[in-house]
Amino acid sequence: MRKLSIKEIIDFRKKSDTSKKTFALNINIEKEKNDLDGGGDYWVSCLSTISNSFKCNDNSLILDKIHELEDKFEQTEYKRTKDMYKRNIEILYKFETFDFSKWIPTNEFKIIKKYKSNFILDINGLQVQAIPQHVFTFKNDNEEIGAIWFIAKLEGYSQTELAMFTDILYRYLNTNFSKNYRINPDYCIAVDVVKVEDLSYSKIIKEGIFLMLDSTVKEIKKLM
Repeated sequence: MRKLSIKEIIDFRKKSDTSKKTFALNINIEKEKNDLDGGGDYWVSCLSTISNSFKCNDNSLILDKIHELEDKFEQTEYKRTKDMYKRNIEILYKFETFDFSKWIPTNEFKIIKKYKSNFILDINGLQVQAIPQHVFTFKNDNEEIGAIWFIAKLEGYSQTELAMFTDILYRYLNTNFSKNYRINPDYCIAVDVVKVEDLSYSKIIKEGIFLMLDSTVKEIKKLM
């Protein structure tokens, strides 16, 4: 059984009944796809740079990458490649003066190592990927932990779709780190870099945002 990305699960909800059935049946036979939830290689320039800028709390990395991509844009003649560079550049400009400190705890903030073996969660019998860019610890009254996941899609995600990323991110922290740390829902955050919108787990709880991960996975399982 291959691993599913959150993007695939979101896309499943928009398929026709016939396409949903085909997708579900193919989970056991399709080859592993080399695609991550952030959007694969297409968005790697902006996602990796935003991730590094968050880690260092340094916006100069954004501007450096913009200049680099603008040079590459001028040098290539292929329309698809030019479009890719252009879209990555447009996103980076949105973060040129962004205040990353809003997502960074103030007390003894420390980014910790992630392990690929922990990226797969069992959700009602299906293997689903949770691949945040950063997991970090900090101190309040106790040792606490949080994580941030930067994602991109051409038209962006709706709030309920973004909530699916935050939901599995919280489960990822709970599964792998809850024995040693208190999970802080304020710092369990998914960020749609296209819309520059973030969603924490605490906001999901506070506003009662609909969570559709379990119901969608159950629908897939019924069709398998």
